Amino acid sequence: MIEISVLVLTKNEARNVGACLEAIFSQQTSAEFEVIVVDSGSSDETLEIARQYPAKIYEIPVGTFHHARTRNYAASLAEGSHLVYLAADALPVNGDWLEVLISNFSDPRVGAVYGRHLPKPGATTERQIVLSAVYGDERLVKNASCRSELGYRYYHFSTVNAALRRSVWQAIPFPEDLKVFEDVGIAKGILDAGWRIVYEPRACVYHSHNHSTKELFRRYFDSGVVSRRLRLVDREARESLRREAWRLLRQNWALPSGNGHRGMVWQTMLRNLAKSIGWMLGRKEQYLPLRLKRRFSSFGLFG
Repeated sequence: MIEISVLVLTKNEARNVGACLEAIFSQQTSAEFEVIVVDSGSSDETLEIARQYPAKIYEIPVGTFHHARTRNYAASLAEGSHLVYLAADALPVNGDWLEVLISNFSDPRVGAVYGRHLPKPGATTERQIVLSAVYGDERLVKNASCRSELGYRYYHFSTVNAALRRSVWQAIPFPEDLKVFEDVGIAKGILDAGWRIVYEPRACVYHSHNHSTKELFRRYFDSGVVSRRLRLVDREARESLRREAWRLLRQNWALPSGNGHRGMVWQTMLRNLAKSIGWMLGRKEQYLPLRLKRRFSSFGLFG
């Protein structure tokens, strides 16, 4: 009987998928698990590499990928009682990653778990600081009683490295009206339904992307739009965001200034400023003309 289904979504991941699958099949666990790869039209060697591993491979046409719909489709193919999502460019750090992730379901009140993201070698200073802030050392158990304490982190969830009870997903699937940040959407549904979500820092993966200042502005604009639509931000969340922004500002300014590092400090501060402005504009998108919103959106939220 299969207990765990590991779901990997791919498109042109020839550089990463082999290492990802190798790490999955090398996991030290007594649980029976399957690996399902859903590919959305790779034109490189992704599928050839994936077929070298005992994974079940499904293909969907180019252009049909949808962040929420495709994740729901992958889950519908699974046999396991627990669904584990792992990005094809995420690499589990340890051989017990899967065991540690799933162990949190020993608490019957836990509906979902997500693990830590560590920056890859070559990650920008901005990414290193952000990942350190969002994915810390402390294990968190999220429920309604700690919402005000966690602030903006309460609804944070990432299917780059996460697990769901299959029964919870069946009751609360990924919201297909969201083009992006579907993981935050499902987290809201899970928490609002009374389930707990655990952040497990011991379930680590290497995963990071270096974005330009413009890319960060556009991505955070979309984040602001989605947070407004889902009504994620209350007074406590706004206060925690302000405190976090000041903390990051101080941390940036404390970076070493010698050997050309001061330029890196200013670049990091500029990127954080772009993120803040983008997010605030996204939160007020109802006041912006459609043409401008289309230019700002990274994920085409406005057609």
